[in-house]
Amino acid sequence: MPKDVITTRAKDYNQWYLDIVREADMAEVAEIVRGCIVVKANGWAIWEMMQRELDDRIKETGHSNVQFPLLIPKSFIMREAEHVEGFAPEVAEVTRAGGEELAEPYVIRPTSETIIGHFYSRWIRSYRDLPLLYNQWCNVMRWEMRTRPFLRTAEFWWQEGHTAHATEADAEAETLKILHEVYADFAEQVMAVPVIRGLKTEKEKFPGALRSYCIEAMMQDGRALQSGTSHNLGQNFARAFDITYTDQGNTVQHCWTTSWGISTRLIGALIMTHSDDEGLVLPPRLAPTQVVVVPIYKNDAERGRVMEAVARITAEWKGRLRFKVDDRDNLTPGFKFNEWELKGVPVRIEVGPKDVEKGSVAIARRDVPGREGKSFVPQAGLTERIGALLDEIQASLFQRALAFREERSAFVSTYDELKQQIERGFAWAYWDGSDEDEKRIQDETRATIRCIPLEQPGTPGACVYTGRETTRQVVFARAY
Repeated sequence: MPKDVITTRAKDYNQWYLDIVREADMAEVAEIVRGCIVVKANGWAIWEMMQRELDDRIKETGHSNVQFPLLIPKSFIMREAEHVEGFAPEVAEVTRAGGEELAEPYVIRPTSETIIGHFYSRWIRSYRDLPLLYNQWCNVMRWEMRTRPFLRTAEFWWQEGHTAHATEADAEAETLKILHEVYADFAEQVMAVPVIRGLKTEKEKFPGALRSYCIEAMMQDGRALQSGTSHNLGQNFARAFDITYTDQGNTVQHCWTTSWGISTRLIGALIMTHSDDEGLVLPPRLAPTQVVVVPIYKNDAERGRVMEAVARITAEWKGRLRFKVDDRDNLTPGFKFNEWELKGVPVRIEVGPKDVEKGSVAIARRDVPGREGKSFVPQAGLTERIGALLDEIQASLFQRALAFREERSAFVSTYDELKQQIERGFAWAYWDGSDEDEKRIQDETRATIRCIPLEQPGTPGACVYTGRETTRQVVFARAY
C-alpha cells in the first residue's frame, strides 16, 4: 500500500482529513443522498467503542435508555419560539405518505426536546415521579449545506439525554454532572483529547435553553471543535408542553428540564487531534483492534513454526486485549505494515522464523512511527508488556495533544492581538462585550467565543473589545 495516498497536513489540512477518512476505510460520501455519508465498518467500529464507553457512564449516573419516534409533528416544533427560530433552516419535512398528503407534516428529528416534552407531560404527575432520567441513541437530520464526513453531515448519529427535575438547582446539578462526569471524563480519559469546560454565551447557546455548557477541543490546525453540549433548559419546554408535577404542598409546578448530547463528530475530533501524515492514530482505549500480529514467513515449513508461535503467544490475550492476527497469504508483510499503520492500530507485533528461534518478537508503536517506535522484546511476559505499552501510548497521546493546545493558546489584551492569535489557535481574553460586539468580531475575523471557561481567574482586567473592566475571561477561536 503506497504511503503517498495521504496529502500532508502542511500541504492541505482539509484534504489530509478527507484522505484519512477514505484511506482508513471509515466512511464514504453517499452521493445519491445529499449531505449524507455511509459509515463503513472501520468507522462504525470506532463509534461502537464510543457508545459502549459513554453508555456505561450514562447508566452509572442513573439514566435509562429509551427510544422515541423519528418523525415529529411540525406543530410540536412550533411551540417553543426560540427553538423553532433556531432550527427552522435545518429541518426536513415529510408531507406525503401512503400516496396522500398528510393533514399535518412531520419533521424528521433534528433533536427531540419537543416530542419528549409531549410524553413527559403525560408521564409526570407528582414529585414522586421526579427526577425522570432518560437517554436515547439514535440518528437525527439537519439539512446542512456544507458537509464534511463526521464533522458536519445532514444525517448523523448521537445520544441525546433528556431529564426532568423538581427544581432549578437539581436541573443545574444534572447539567454539570453530565458535562464533567460523562463528557469531559470520556474525552480526556478515553479519547485522550484535552477539553475546556465552559458556558456558552447567549449568542451561542442552544435555541430554547436557559444555559448551555460545552467541552471544546483544539484540532491540529488550531481550530476549535465543540465536542459535547449539556443544556439547562429551565422551564421553557416545560411551559410549552405543560410538563407539570404536584409538589409536596399539593401545588402544581412546572418541571425544570435538561438535554445533552454527543455525536459521531467525535470521530472527526479523534482524527484531527491525534492522526499524522502516515494515517489514522487511535488511542488504545478506543481502538477496535489494539494489537495486530503480522506473521512473517517464506515457505510452508516456516509458516508452520511461526503460526504455532503466534497461537501460543496470543492464547492468553483473549478477554484481555482486542487483537487480530493478519495471516493473509496474498499480501506482503510490508503491505500489511502500511495498512495497519494507516488504520491506526496502536501496537503491531511481528513474528518471523528468527524471532521463533530467539524467543522474541518485534514490537512497533503507532504513535512513534519509524525505527524510533520499534523494538525487539522477549516473548516471555509479552502480555504484561503490551498492556503497559498501551497505557503508555494512551497517556502519551493525551500529553502530546495537551502540549500542542498550550503552545497554540495565548492570552491577548488588545483587539489586534486577538486577530493575530486566532490565526494560530485559541485566544484567551477578558470580555464584557454585547451580543452585537460578538457578532461584529465574528463577521470581521470568522472567530467566535467558544466558551466562558468554568475556571475563572477572579482578577479584573480590561475587555479586549470595549475596554471596560470585568473579571470574566473567554476563549475565542475559529471553529468547525
